[in-house]
Amino acid sequence: MSKKSEELNFEELIEELENITNKLEKEQLPLDKAVSLFEEGIKLSQKCNSKLEDAEKRISILINKDNEIKEENFIPEE
Repeated sequence: MSKKSEELNFEELIEELENITNKLEKEQLPLDKAVSLFEEGIKLSQKCNSKLEDAEKRISILINKDNEIKEENFIPEE
């Protein structure tokens, strides 16, 4: 990884996660190395999730009611 994972954007985090997944699936790794890569993948996954949650919080919806544009916060349906 060239940058620290904290500095990576979402797409770069996904790419790193895909690289780890490919190594785990295709290579015969010693157990310690496989576990280490798995742990790194979990951390990257959590960072991706955090970035998605942050983006979701920033989304707002513009609603046109009676020719008046109103901005409302996005509330996801559960």
